Amino acid sequence: MTATALLTDGSLVTVRELGPGDVTALLQLHRSLPLEDQYLRFFSTSPRQLEDFVERMVSPEEPRHVVIGAMRGDRLLGAASYVVVGESDGAEVALVVSHAEQTHGVGTLLLEHLVSLARGRGIRRFTAEVLAINFRMLRVFTDMGLVWTVVADGDVVHVDLGLDPCERYLEAVAEREQVAEAASLSHVLRPGSIAVVGASRSPDSVGHAVLRNLVEGAFTGDLYAVNPHAKSVANVDCYASVTELPEAPELAVVCVPAKAVPRVADECGRRGVRALVVISSGVNPAELLRIVRTHGMRLVGPNCLGVSTSSPAVRMNATFSAHSTLAGDIGLVTQSGGIAIAVQEELRRLGLGLSNLVSTGDKLDISSNDLLMWWGQDPQTRMIALYLESFGNPRKFARLAREIAAHKPVLAIRAASSEAGQRAAASHTASTATPSVTRDALFRQAGVIAVDGVPELVDVVMALSWQPVPGGRSVAVLSNAGGLGVLAADACVREGLHLAELSGETLKSLRELLPAAASVQNPIDTTAAVDEQTFARCLDLVGADPAVDAVITVTVPTALGDPTTGVHRVDGTPVLAVRTGQTERLADEVPCYAEPARAAAALARLAERAEWLGRPREFADLGGIDLATAEEIVRRQGDGWLPPDEVVRLLKAFSLPVLGGTLVTTAEHAVAAQRAYDAPVALKAVADDLLHKSKGGGVVLGISDEAGVAEAFRGFRERFGDRLRGVFVQPMAAGGRELLVGVATDEKFGPLLVTGLGGVDTDLIDDRAAALAPLSTTDADALVHGFRSAGRVLADVDAQAVRDVLLRVAELAAALPEVVELDINPLVVTDTGCLVVDARVRVARPHRTDPFLRQLRTP
Repeated sequence: MTATALLTDGSLVTVRELGPGDVTALLQLHRSLPLEDQYLRFFSTSPRQLEDFVERMVSPEEPRHVVIGAMRGDRLLGAASYVVVGESDGAEVALVVSHAEQTHGVGTLLLEHLVSLARGRGIRRFTAEVLAINFRMLRVFTDMGLVWTVVADGDVVHVDLGLDPCERYLEAVAEREQVAEAASLSHVLRPGSIAVVGASRSPDSVGHAVLRNLVEGAFTGDLYAVNPHAKSVANVDCYASVTELPEAPELAVVCVPAKAVPRVADECGRRGVRALVVISSGVNPAELLRIVRTHGMRLVGPNCLGVSTSSPAVRMNATFSAHSTLAGDIGLVTQSGGIAIAVQEELRRLGLGLSNLVSTGDKLDISSNDLLMWWGQDPQTRMIALYLESFGNPRKFARLAREIAAHKPVLAIRAASSEAGQRAAASHTASTATPSVTRDALFRQAGVIAVDGVPELVDVVMALSWQPVPGGRSVAVLSNAGGLGVLAADACVREGLHLAELSGETLKSLRELLPAAASVQNPIDTTAAVDEQTFARCLDLVGADPAVDAVITVTVPTALGDPTTGVHRVDGTPVLAVRTGQTERLADEVPCYAEPARAAAALARLAERAEWLGRPREFADLGGIDLATAEEIVRRQGDGWLPPDEVVRLLKAFSLPVLGGTLVTTAEHAVAAQRAYDAPVALKAVADDLLHKSKGGGVVLGISDEAGVAEAFRGFRERFGDRLRGVFVQPMAAGGRELLVGVATDEKFGPLLVTGLGGVDTDLIDDRAAALAPLSTTDADALVHGFRSAGRVLADVDAQAVRDVLLRVAELAAALPEVVELDINPLVVTDTGCLVVDARVRVARPHRTDPFLRQLRTP
């Protein structure tokens, strides 16, 4: 294993497994320890046979010994090791860190990587013996966040660490990562000095534009230009190369031709530059990343617009945008420079500004996950907007976004939503799991507000910036133009909102206030004769009605006046205005939209956020799970579909309500099975390449006599020949509503659960809902009610039974990464509960990754 990761001071180290070639470095590390550190590590100030000990640690002939180290260049900063104890799944752990590096998080980083490595190799527990006076080591174990126990025994403390990645552990890892990322990204977003490399004298060049924007924006730090053919550009003195600069700039913005980028990047690294923004496109990505990692730099780009920070303490516009960024509280990250400019210009027109703009381009290094960690702790950023064309680590993204969205709105423009990326799949579930379905499930569960373009993004940002979220989905429409009010009402219904039933008191007050020709029923038509004061009074009345969660006003100017000027804020109730043809901010910070549909869509996104904020994220404590049996089943099975009897065993290990059956290979055994059930049976062929049994003629239902069973068996033998591996005999299930429940596992996103109409309806009606595991109880409830016909086909008692099935299937998928596809179809729902009538499970050796491990991308 080899990884690059950040320490708490923002510097980079390489974490890798050590071998025989590292003996000298390990000896130097141990011998450099002060006497006190040697005593705490070895319980002695003069450890005996240190050479033998170190050689044994890294010897390939000692497979029970595993050692990893943190390297900066050729220097070993620290090492963590474990030794497997006996034949158990436990190991004794040890840690040593250079005295000079003991405050930079080297120890916890090494232990995190050692824990991940050990879990992947079947280790479930670490033990250690620590001197009671070794407070630093005990603090390291405490800070890890793992479930641990300690037993004091005189001067020694016995420590026992469970390695399962519990929630507390993941939170602790995330906190450490956020500290390290903030220190690292400060070189990009709050640099004290910048050099623009490739600052051309030509006004229409990118390098000139970047330098000019930095000068005109009054960057607060030291600014340098690198151009060997000019003495100055934009009144900034030029230097022939980075090596000739009077100091090492904290950030270098590289605008040279692609072929020159690696050389310039290497010069920057040797000079001591901490971060690069590479504007140039067409760069060799592997070569650039290798250079960046070698010198411990961070990188934005290549092929990007640049970065900006509007804080008065920085005032950095290191982009080639035509206009400067207004100071504001929105953090914007996009892979597309064009999207960045479009969003920036729209926000600028409305008087909204950005705290930071980061165009990641090809995102070789810094990505949206890095920026989420920065903005999560940045007090100047109140809202986050994203444009993502791909996910590097979607599971980490989901965790970060969920945590941040609880305090700051996170919005994302959906991209690449077509079905062109759909992969071929054998199961109904896998064929449903297109990239867009998976991405939308991630956004929905993480509380990310998903929109479909720049205009919708700006519409929602306007509403979030100036209005509170609604307490519900009841809307009042107030208009001086009846037809437009009807359009607004229709738009609300299309967006899942509903029109509020106004109270009798509100209706009475409106009648007293408005002309006789007015309609006071929602949508309210004040008529064109009302003035702005009357309209404002109507808004106060409607906004104060307890049944109203939000108000949409729709106004047009007439010869009698313009009631738009009467639209104002209402305490506690969001107000969104519509004025045909205009998108703007009204005087009292009320967002105004060009048409009713846009206002309704923005309000619906606010309602979704309010509902997400109000949902508890709790996980059910499921009982009756025999994980050991389940692991044994998938471990014994090679890649492919499990036999039906093994599927039954696997599902029963998670206490799923399985109908069961008997797998037979002869007609006589099939007859015996039917006789044992003493009831009508179904026969299902188990044959090579027969996945959809009903379509392939592999199912015969309702056989009630022995002759019928024998005949059905012979029919399968004639139809499938040598492909027939057996026949599964099941008792007939009672009738009920048939559902589909399934899992498709994506290497990056993890398991996706799908549910919807099952049985024959599966192929006829595309009505399904999806969510990513792990499932909270709220996620499961949303999934149960998420497909369109759920309210029609499931009663409350049915929903509870289906919910339990979904939670158990999600637990199975999360616990067994070997299960890459699972189809339960049908799941029969009756008055007494659920029954799994038929199921298929495909197993494959997983490519094990740890999505929450602290590591950066490597070449």
